[in-house]
Amino acid sequence: MASPKQTVKEILEELPTLLAVAVVETETGMPLAAHSNLADFDIDTAAAYNTEVVKQKLKAIKALNLNQTVQDILLTLTDQLHLIKLSPTGDKFIYLAVNSRDTNLAVARQILKAQTAVLN
Repeated sequence: MASPKQTVKEILEELPTLLAVAVVETETGMPLAAHSNLADFDIDTAAAYNTEVVKQKLKAIKALNLNQTVQDILLTLTDQLHLIKLSPTGDKFIYLAVNSRDTNLAVARQILKAQTAVLN
């Protein structure tokens, strides 16, 4: 099992051009480990708001009585992709922001899938 800090390090090694990455506690929205390649990217704020995205989606699934779990969430911005991948237990998630011109979405998803599988 990998620690949040190790997870961020490994994602950075695999996607060195990423904009930001964080391992976030789902309940509190607190980043357990984070890195940003942009000086003005506030990873704490991003973690907090993306926690609300996760919580609202979980509420919607419950309200609709769906027998489903959230695997990942993709937000496509003008020139960025923001990915949220929940851990198998759902107590943490990895938040990743990348430039859509520099990053292959399938590769990014595969990296997040592998990293959440071993996240401690």
